[in-house]
Amino acid sequence: MQKHFITFLFLLIGGSLFSQTGTIKGRVFNHKNNEPVPFVNIIIDGKPTQGATSDIEGKYIINKVTPGYARLVATSVGFKKFTSNDFLVTNSKTTDLDIGLDEQVTTLAQVEIKPNVVERNEEVPVSLQKLTIQEIERSPGSNRDISKVIQSLPGVASSPSFRNDVIVRGGGPGENRFYLDGVEIPYLNHFSTQGSSGGPVGIINVDFIREVQLYSSAFPTTRGNALSSVMELRQVDGNREKFGGRVSVGSSDFALTLNGPVTKNSSMIFSVRRSYLQLLFSALKLPFLPTYSDYQFKYKIDFDKRNQLSVISIGALDKNKLNTGISNPDGFQKYILQSLPVNDQWSYVFGLVYRHFRAKGYDTWVLSRNMLNNDQIKYTNNVEVPDSLQFKYNSQEIENKLRYEGLTDLVKWKITYGAGLEYARYTNKTFQKVYIADSVVPDSIFTLNYNSRLEMWKWNVFAQVNRAFFNDRLNLNLGIRMDANNYSANMNNLLKQFSPRFSASYAFVPDKFFLNFNIGRYYQLPAYTSLGFRSNSGILVNEALGIKYISADHVVLGLEYQPKPNAKISLEGFYKYYRNYPFSIKDSVALASKGSDFGSVGDEPLLPISKGRAYGFEVLLRNADLYKFNVIMTYTFVRSEFTNYAGVYIPSAWDNRHLINVTVGRKFKHNWEIGAKWRYAGGQPYTPWDMEKSGLVTAWDAQGKGYLNYSKFNTLRLTSFNQLDIRVDKGFFFKKWSLMFYLDIQNVLNFQAQQPDLLVNTQEDGSMVTYVENGQKRYKLRTIKNSAGTVLPAIGIMVDF
Repeated sequence: MQKHFITFLFLLIGGSLFSQTGTIKGRVFNHKNNEPVPFVNIIIDGKPTQGATSDIEGKYIINKVTPGYARLVATSVGFKKFTSNDFLVTNSKTTDLDIGLDEQVTTLAQVEIKPNVVERNEEVPVSLQKLTIQEIERSPGSNRDISKVIQSLPGVASSPSFRNDVIVRGGGPGENRFYLDGVEIPYLNHFSTQGSSGGPVGIINVDFIREVQLYSSAFPTTRGNALSSVMELRQVDGNREKFGGRVSVGSSDFALTLNGPVTKNSSMIFSVRRSYLQLLFSALKLPFLPTYSDYQFKYKIDFDKRNQLSVISIGALDKNKLNTGISNPDGFQKYILQSLPVNDQWSYVFGLVYRHFRAKGYDTWVLSRNMLNNDQIKYTNNVEVPDSLQFKYNSQEIENKLRYEGLTDLVKWKITYGAGLEYARYTNKTFQKVYIADSVVPDSIFTLNYNSRLEMWKWNVFAQVNRAFFNDRLNLNLGIRMDANNYSANMNNLLKQFSPRFSASYAFVPDKFFLNFNIGRYYQLPAYTSLGFRSNSGILVNEALGIKYISADHVVLGLEYQPKPNAKISLEGFYKYYRNYPFSIKDSVALASKGSDFGSVGDEPLLPISKGRAYGFEVLLRNADLYKFNVIMTYTFVRSEFTNYAGVYIPSAWDNRHLINVTVGRKFKHNWEIGAKWRYAGGQPYTPWDMEKSGLVTAWDAQGKGYLNYSKFNTLRLTSFNQLDIRVDKGFFFKKWSLMFYLDIQNVLNFQAQQPDLLVNTQEDGSMVTYVENGQKRYKLRTIKNSAGTVLPAIGIMVDF
């Protein structure tokens, strides 16, 4: 048997070395009107002798392509040079790649083939980073999770916890917006924190993704309601030649992706994913047992060369229950079992994107609907009887959106304009025990019990113009946006949310050295959890308190140097100034520092009085071929502060100060690839426990865990965090199928960040230890170390067919 196994392994590996090749085909078209562009020279990056020329219909085909990741470069007189994102070529199916070219006034002498993997965006010269599918797939320590991959970009913070909170340039996790092929998806993660953006596992299946763009400032006017970042996720189209798919088995889930033609002019791609963490966590005797499932779908049809329609949908189903069957739980297990609620959550997004091409531009209509349902329940000591109920929560968010975007391209002038209309419905049924202590009532429980329903209309208009001067050396961009809604008189006037923005870029040395600048004002509506919060009598509490749009002023100045087409060095300084940030009356802190825990955030009384500032600088060094290594190095210095009740600036929860990321990867012969990523983050501020309040039996029993001492908010800091991740990839390419596997080891150095948790001492029979002090019954408390971080190996297998 051993002999047969060795023979099979030899044949498997040896088969991958045979001269199997793939095919790339597609269509070259004018980006502004979808007209075919003939006689375009197309080559494979790094292989100038292998390529093709588009025919009279713009079609091209490149045969005998070596399997693996590739990139195309297309050049033609009268058009800007095009460099594609990375894409995977296999010999089991043809790779479809359509190429959209932008017009340019030029001459034949100016056309030169120089592949550029760090292409500039004229409309957004600053604060824009791109990730290709290869960087997402091969990112060490990310396990093919986009939310983790972006943590290696400049300005994006990472933490020792297992959550995927998106923290950009010192802003809170609720200040970001995400778009999938132009359709907004409110939540990016499973088990999402309602009112924020974080969660432990990403929803997006990277088998769909061709490119990710992250704007950390200079947001396009078409994208509103964001203060810190906008993420654009662009999907691949289904294969129009034949059916195929991928089976993926990872460390936490199983996925099946299918794609292929539907009709001559249409294609689809569909995937489902299911986790098996519940079985794994149960075997490891972890105190919580999560299970998640999701689907993703795209259908695209070209009615003719002027009209196309895409149907986009994504959804998730998440369930988390407690492992109460653990015998003799340790301190960590007890803490989780006492504090974590049972949580069921589901969500979906469905959208239609219709595009009509004109002679000098195109019109895009986006119609979408998204919904989130969030259920949580918690009993004292997990004893499910009515008297033990601490917390019960059911909430739904529903949004119906219509957006129009028009683009007119006059070669030197590019004009974007449009408007949007949204209808939203929010419901919330909450039962919660709240501990109260003041001079009148020294020690009592108040029951928050309300049923909220909120319906509102939102509308917006926007425009943007871009113009190049002095032979394209100076590029100017001016945009305006206005948002409003009918929630209250504070928000129903478009002019009150007038959002101008201006960008400029000047090339001191063409294609080499640039000075970039942006200034703008951006607005964001507070979360529905805040807008729909009611008192027991039914009053919209935060409407009465004058809640309004949050604003942030951005200023960015940067230098950029491109020593060669595949390398970039940049320095950017940034400053953000916040106004009208919701301020927690209960805790006397800005809501910006919340949102990194599970459940929901913002459903409490709030005043629009907090101010904030986040400032610093970023350094980026990127070289796609440094001694055959692909190297990305970033350093970010960031300060993040918000005012307290006295108007004094104090550090927010995201005041890391120093962020360093180094990612290195290299391809080897026979489809081997090795990568490593090292991250460093300065210690995050945190708040000590309020031992006096937490020890009171009445207080502890109200929520089953301790209380933070907000009078000493963020006065302590964790130790600095660093993590080394390593990944090895190997691919086997056969005639009709491909096999790829990876080994990913997170936290190789086994770094552990310590943050204390609070527990009640128990006796041998499990009962809590109590005593009486000054006439008050108290629990005897102890702190335990919460060691976030461990060596985490993962193996993944992907089969393409």
